[in-house]
Amino acid sequence: MRIAIIGGGIGGLTLALALRHEGLDAVVHERTPQFGRVGADINLTPNAVRALDPLGVGHELRSEAARPRFRISRDGYTGEVTSRLPMSDAAEQSYGAPQLTIHRADLLDALERAVGDETVRLGHRLDHVEEGPAGTTLHFADGSTEDADVVVGADGIHSAVRRSLHGAEHPVFTGTVAYRAVVPTERVDHLTDVDCFTKYWGSDRFTQIVTFPLTRGEETFVFATAHEESWSQESWTTPGRIEDLRAAYADFHEDARALLDACDEVLISALYVRDPLPTWGSRSATLLGDAAHPMMPFMAQGAGQAVEDAVVLARCLAAHDTPHALNRYESLRRERTAQIQLGSRGNEWLKAGGNADWVYGYDAWAVEV
Repeated sequence: MRIAIIGGGIGGLTLALALRHEGLDAVVHERTPQFGRVGADINLTPNAVRALDPLGVGHELRSEAARPRFRISRDGYTGEVTSRLPMSDAAEQSYGAPQLTIHRADLLDALERAVGDETVRLGHRLDHVEEGPAGTTLHFADGSTEDADVVVGADGIHSAVRRSLHGAEHPVFTGTVAYRAVVPTERVDHLTDVDCFTKYWGSDRFTQIVTFPLTRGEETFVFATAHEESWSQESWTTPGRIEDLRAAYADFHEDARALLDACDEVLISALYVRDPLPTWGSRSATLLGDAAHPMMPFMAQGAGQAVEDAVVLARCLAAHDTPHALNRYESLRRERTAQIQLGSRGNEWLKAGGNADWVYGYDAWAVEV
């Protein structure tokens, strides 16, 4: 079976490893000419860590990551704790894996080493796919083509595979922007619970500050969202103005403001919402991760759902012929990801307690395929 994975990010590389685990080979087509150290953070909740562990990268991730002790919600203005969920060892006992917070690049490095250079074709930008009776033809930007029995679009929110299957999309700008920064933990280690995942909630669902440790606790990640109607660029690598961020949270609790005061520079991105797709793929092509179900960041499940997708899809392809496998994969994954996609947009999850089991307790290796 000729399996082509479009996109060498978290979802695409995890799928390549999961397919190998199931006895299948694939080629990953990545548009960038080389892998680089991009991004800032990744929150691997227990459902994601448990899915990655059988693929041989769990030990390396644990050596680089931090393990937040609790997942805490606080009122953004008074600082009052409204929810405290034990994580770390407690999560491992409850869900079979801990929560790991890690630099995105460290996760990608681990996946890249495990996959190996021979599986990835760099500088291979897909233009579009064309389906035929015997499979799918990949058309690349350099004019080359390649046939495949299965094509998986793991190429992110601006997916060329998604566009080929479903046409151009029209996401809706929320009027909200996200700021991201990483600071040395020594700048903020006087704050309470700096070794926890903490979310400060504002007066509306799109105003918040999130912080958690990275890099064995040596660094602290700061993520904040604020209203900004004039900024609409969706890139995650655009520099922002730290003065604008601090001004947006001038009335927040002193602990939250101290996090922003510790930041020297920030990146900014506009946040868009997209509705769940009624169907993902076809007889020979499908979507995975952000290409299938791009999410707002408020449940921290973008990477986790891509990892879950990858494991379930690999198991389906190993168990069934292609059309049946893709149909089974979509039927198993679409409802769950849509629920999390819409829940992330609503941004009320665990604000004042609640049960995380339906998210963290999912086991992609135990789903009946």
